[in-house]
Amino acid sequence: MKKYATSDIRNIALVSHGGAGKTSLAEAMIYTAGGSERLGRTTEGNTIMDHDPEEIRRQVSINAAIAPVEWQGIKINIIDTPGYFDFVAEVKSSLRVVDAVVVVVDAVSGVEVGTELVWQYAEENGLPKLVFVNKMDRENANFQQVLDGLRGAFGRHLVPATLPIGSEAAFKGVWDLVDEQALTWEEGKGRNPKTEPVGGADADRVAEARELLVEAAAETDDDLTTKYLEGEPLTPEEIRKGLRAGVISGSLVPVLCGSSLKDFGIQPLLNLIRQVAPSPEDRGAARGTNPKTGAEEERSASVSAPFSAFVFKTMADPYVGKLTLFRVLSGTLASNSQTYNSRSGRTERIGQLFLIKGKQQEPAEVIGAGDLGAVAKLQETSTDDTLCDEGNQIVYPPTEFPKPVFQVAIYPKAKGDEEKISLALGRIREEDPTLSVHKEEATGETILSGMGELHLDVATERMKRKFGVDVVLKAPKVPYKETIRKAVKAEGKFKRQSGGRGQYGHVWIEYLPEPDQDFVFEEKIFGGSVPRQYIPAVEKGLREAKSEGVLAGYPMTNFKAVLYDGSYHEVDSSEMAFKIAASMSFKKGMMEAGPVLLEPIAEVSVLIPDSFMGDIIGDLNRRRGRILGMEPVGAMQQVKALVPLAEMFTYAVDLRSMTQGRGTFTLEFDHYEEVPGNIAQGIIEKHQAEKKKGEE
Repeated sequence: MKKYATSDIRNIALVSHGGAGKTSLAEAMIYTAGGSERLGRTTEGNTIMDHDPEEIRRQVSINAAIAPVEWQGIKINIIDTPGYFDFVAEVKSSLRVVDAVVVVVDAVSGVEVGTELVWQYAEENGLPKLVFVNKMDRENANFQQVLDGLRGAFGRHLVPATLPIGSEAAFKGVWDLVDEQALTWEEGKGRNPKTEPVGGADADRVAEARELLVEAAAETDDDLTTKYLEGEPLTPEEIRKGLRAGVISGSLVPVLCGSSLKDFGIQPLLNLIRQVAPSPEDRGAARGTNPKTGAEEERSASVSAPFSAFVFKTMADPYVGKLTLFRVLSGTLASNSQTYNSRSGRTERIGQLFLIKGKQQEPAEVIGAGDLGAVAKLQETSTDDTLCDEGNQIVYPPTEFPKPVFQVAIYPKAKGDEEKISLALGRIREEDPTLSVHKEEATGETILSGMGELHLDVATERMKRKFGVDVVLKAPKVPYKETIRKAVKAEGKFKRQSGGRGQYGHVWIEYLPEPDQDFVFEEKIFGGSVPRQYIPAVEKGLREAKSEGVLAGYPMTNFKAVLYDGSYHEVDSSEMAFKIAASMSFKKGMMEAGPVLLEPIAEVSVLIPDSFMGDIIGDLNRRRGRILGMEPVGAMQQVKALVPLAEMFTYAVDLRSMTQGRGTFTLEFDHYEEVPGNIAQGIIEKHQAEKKKGEE
């Protein structure tokens, strides 16, 4: 692919609700522009964009995929993003490096939950928008109904740029409202439309829609507004000028239609991207901070500016290694050069640069401002990092990803694979910032967290395929703890005589509740009843013993142990004997000190449309939650509550079901509190049954 000036580059993300046909549209754009010799189909598993084995098997996009195409003298970098919320990280990171989005809408389903979400993400990033109403050949397709729904949901500034000719099985082309012509296609000949002037029964409908488009375009420019108000017709070039100004400012959103599977209506979309979508130059300077001074700095999208690039995606490959994808925001980057990572403070050696097209990598000597590229085997660089000139340092802000909300416990299928799991998880997490892993001390489980069931299922399938690690996923155990409610004194005496030297350790320890601290150890020995050299062994014995409580085997917390008396033997006493004696005292004392079970309580913040308020509050109450308050947040309502963690493991799935996918939530650990008696009894009985089974 030849080199392009920054002004001749268009970076476009295709975004939508799942199933609207983004990947099929991307394939049609690539095919129509001559980037492939066949029209890829997800049902046949032969697309350029969905090339991951899991994507082919499931027939859904999991990763953001890139393909550049050349169209009438410009380069369009197309990023096909996933539509399912589980893979929101791919969408969010992609929107950091594009200059506009094409919102794909199903001509049958219209505006859906995912449409609202991606529109919101585009607004947050200040991105200009175009809309493509796809699947016009499907049964019950209705362009006007979808257009009305779009304008009702997002505003009257959405105006049609094309109208369908026919619909459902009779869909055969589009009216181009800018150039006032009909484009029709024959099956299998999507690259070659037949062009005709407007006429016939649709003339009035086309004229009315074109008037709406012309008026919207004229409003973006004073000269065009004057000409329009004076009744003079605007030329197609003037309409495009007005559309371009409106799209870049966000005051106008053109709506097009077509069928990606039939390859109908794709040329007008490519034309409009070329004519009205912003280039990197149009988007203005990139803003970051100087890592040395903290002052805000800017970099213009120019090849003459100091080099800087933002890393938006990392791909882990067991054979090639790590592949780093980036956008050059200013200056140029050359193969076989050096650059500087302003986060790690390290110099990175740049090997061969690549342009990415699906799973293919095309070598490139130089990548300039505004373009997307990739490089392999960077050692110190990960997603969200900034690469720059060491003498002109800048750091771009990281992408804000939602926190993981769904958890599973992960176990190796084969014994001895624990280390392989750890390494594989580390590599997978490099690819996906919304995955997190931690070891739960109270249960000993490795907890994998993500955005939903599908997200974690795909992650573990990827571990198996890429790194040969097979795992089992289970519902996590609740990290309960145990504590005491009253003060007691308990003796621990360990005495053993077996021929030679014996073992002797003897302690008296007082146990008291200590609500604000996990564990406090004190010694108040007088007269040397326990020699100084054995006191650390007593504390060690208590610390080890407290990891397994007396009720259900959970760690003990919030108590104080005071060693105040004991005895020793000059010959037989040892550190081990006193450690065992402390453990014996602990078990006896804990049983007598009114032990109770504690459960983790999380602070939950749920963001929902107002219409779901009653259902959500009722559900939180059923989960033993305590509502803390409610407040409006924009057009949504935020409900805050304290809820036992035991009741929240499936909440991500349940909330989507209750709110038709419109609700989101965050969860943070808040504190521990006593488990209600009836529930505690069930937990204790279950533990005893498992313990008995294990002994058998």
